[in-house]
Amino acid sequence: MRKGSAGAINPVFLLDYGIIAFSHLRWNFVWQRPQQFLSRFAKAHPILFVEEPEYVLEPGAAPQLTLEQPVENITVAKFIVPRDLGRGPQFEEIAQALTEEAIEAVNTGGEFDSPLLWFYNPMDASWASFAFNRRGVVYDCMDELSQFKFAPDNLIENEKLLLAQADIVFTGGYELWTRKSKQHSNTHFFGCGVEYDHFAKAQEEGTAIPEDISSLKHPIIGWFGVIDERVDYDLIKQVAKAKPEWNFVMAGPVVKVDPNSLPKAPNIHWIGKKEYAVLPNYCKAFDICMMWFAINEATEFINPTKALEYLATGKPVISTPVKDVIKQYTDYVEIVKSPKEFIVCAENALSARDENRIQRGIEKARQSSWESTVARMQELIDEAIASNDLDQTASAVATPA
Repeated sequence: MRKGSAGAINPVFLLDYGIIAFSHLRWNFVWQRPQQFLSRFAKAHPILFVEEPEYVLEPGAAPQLTLEQPVENITVAKFIVPRDLGRGPQFEEIAQALTEEAIEAVNTGGEFDSPLLWFYNPMDASWASFAFNRRGVVYDCMDELSQFKFAPDNLIENEKLLLAQADIVFTGGYELWTRKSKQHSNTHFFGCGVEYDHFAKAQEEGTAIPEDISSLKHPIIGWFGVIDERVDYDLIKQVAKAKPEWNFVMAGPVVKVDPNSLPKAPNIHWIGKKEYAVLPNYCKAFDICMMWFAINEATEFINPTKALEYLATGKPVISTPVKDVIKQYTDYVEIVKSPKEFIVCAENALSARDENRIQRGIEKARQSSWESTVARMQELIDEAIASNDLDQTASAVATPA
């Protein structure tokens, strides 16, 4: 902790704190909610981003810590551990020790003497919510992870622990808010934002179409995002079979599903993960942006980041009936429930674009910045931890240097 000129800890510096974020997603994975929020909070707070461990070492090997700084004021801590470690008491001891080592490395000015703990991963709450001196706990619940494929058996138990420790809870979807607000009295719904200027590049004539899809014939129905159990593969298969003259582009990493199980056809193109920077270039080529979400447990509470990103491109957007999409975007997005409905809707969009709907979507995206969301979240965090800060200030003033 930094000291004032009189030798005692200066209370004004207590507001200059770091954030330790515990995430089930890796920083260099698909650029989404954690990266969008934390890269903006990093303008005011140094951030230590603790990733899910990499289980790659031989059994008995010494755990390793690597630190990287992909964005200014953000340090990513990677734990490389034996592949047989699991998540028992030994893991928690190792994770705490590696986190403490990371804190020591980044705590150059005392900002991490009493950090804000920020959780995306409830599994880390069993050890991290108790292990460190802290000024408060934030739980940003972006998904109902317990309903995802391969969810840990004790995830729900750990989330209950996290909710008990949290000073404030944010949710990524309205349906998710209805559930979590019954479990925590200070819960707030903050859906996704959008970098409008970035995705609006798809509207510009000078935006180049990437080479790997530049030769495809139109119309092109496009998707970008994680390809996992939330995608309706049967819908893609049936539509692609019914419309062989259309091309279907799926850009994104394949996760938790067997790549060999993906529907195959000459007009379905699985082109892999693409960097965030070039997503507008791919959207430039799309005639329709599609949200091919399956309606299942994994999508019951999602609020797709790509909805606003698609709207900013100025392209027609079609979606399956995800609850949050229906609630928030019915005025801008066409909703379909079957392959037949999709084909009819897409044919209408291709033959006669609804320019009024598209312009409403563009304006909706233009008004939905990540910056305004982060500013309001910061206000709510300040209110939630105000009593914690007062307690720490009083303690600092009373404690000799």
